[in-house]
Amino acid sequence: MLEIKKGNNRFYIGETEDTAIAEITYQVKGNDLVADHTYVSDELRGQNIAKRLLNQLADMAREENKKIIPVCSYVVEQFNKSNEYDDVKY
Repeated sequence: MLEIKKGNNRFYIGETEDTAIAEITYQVKGNDLVADHTYVSDELRGQNIAKRLLNQLADMAREENKKIIPVCSYVVEQFNKSNEYDDVKY
């Protein structure tokens, strides 16, 4: 299983933030998190990596009592198709 690491306003998979082969990035806006970008390299596609990254962000939001503002098209799609994230949806 690939390890998800926490970086500077991101969760990622890879040796370093600069060489991430998958990531979800966010910005802090007041008491909310703006999910603004998700990327998964071709070699990792089809393994639910983006969902695992989003789950990490959602878990952090829950722990910190924050909401996620979906800007990234992947996060918007996940928020719209499931009620799994209703508790952290802005």
